[in-house]
Amino acid sequence: MDRPDPTDRGLTGFVADLAAGCPFPPPGTPVTCAVSGGADSLALLVLATVAGCVVTAVHVDHGLRAGSGAEADVVARAASRYGAAFRSVAVTVEPGPNLEARARRARYSVLPVDVLTGHTADDRAETILLNMLRGAGLAGLSALAPGPRRPLARLRRTDTEKVCEVAGLEVVHDPSNLDPVHRRNRVRHELLPLADEIAGRDLVPVLTRQADLLAEVDAFMAQQAAELDVTSARRLSSAPAALASYAIRGWLLQAGVGDGYTVDAAAVERVLGVARGDAVATEVSGGWRVSRSGGRLRIDPR
Repeated sequence: MDRPDPTDRGLTGFVADLAAGCPFPPPGTPVTCAVSGGADSLALLVLATVAGCVVTAVHVDHGLRAGSGAEADVVARAASRYGAAFRSVAVTVEPGPNLEARARRARYSVLPVDVLTGHTADDRAETILLNMLRGAGLAGLSALAPGPRRPLARLRRTDTEKVCEVAGLEVVHDPSNLDPVHRRNRVRHELLPLADEIAGRDLVPVLTRQADLLAEVDAFMAQQAAELDVTSARRLSSAPAALASYAIRGWLLQAGVGDGYTVDAAAVERVLGVARGDAVATEVSGGWRVSRSGGRLRIDPR
């Protein structure tokens, strides 16, 4: 199928300008886009093709609700219309606690590591607030930074919705995005609107600017932490507290503690206490235990 002409189907003006402003790779570069059928990911598909990328749209069916096959069909039609290859992959996610996190892990387990996602500035602001509620560190508070894998991270959700409208695409509306049982939905529909009202302005740009600043600090801290032996109780206890905490957080994440993205700040503080000799061992989340022996720290499953 011929690739879409940016001068056709209303793709001039607004949509073409958005595509030009996103950090897509050079025209002709093969890319894989994760496309659920929602406005953000469909806009990613459109903008990537308008930018000249050779797109493969991958839809992941989690099998969590009836009609998920129809959602794959929506993505397949959009991919066909815009000259992209299409692939659908099924994963199994059992109902139960932490459904969102488990679905995310299952999804990314079948996607290539360099997959492009449709995260927007709104997603980033929500994630920052969620991570703040979890007691995340610098990495969590500067999450979803714009870049080649998240080319839409400077755009707003209203932008992606308008792209789909201009492009005439059918959009999947996931009913779970309204379910208050999911904490992200409460942040999106309750916390952020309330914060906007209290501040008297749109806080998404404020939160994302702060995240950009923290990302620079995070990069510096990562460089410093790489030189610190996190298993040495003496080195940890003598290091500046901020650096020691940063190194511990990275160590715990690497071991699989937390949800894979953030570690509770209280757990980090307890581990630092073990290094300082305040305790011999401590429990951390995810069924792990950190202990000190012979001046060294170790982490083991309980």
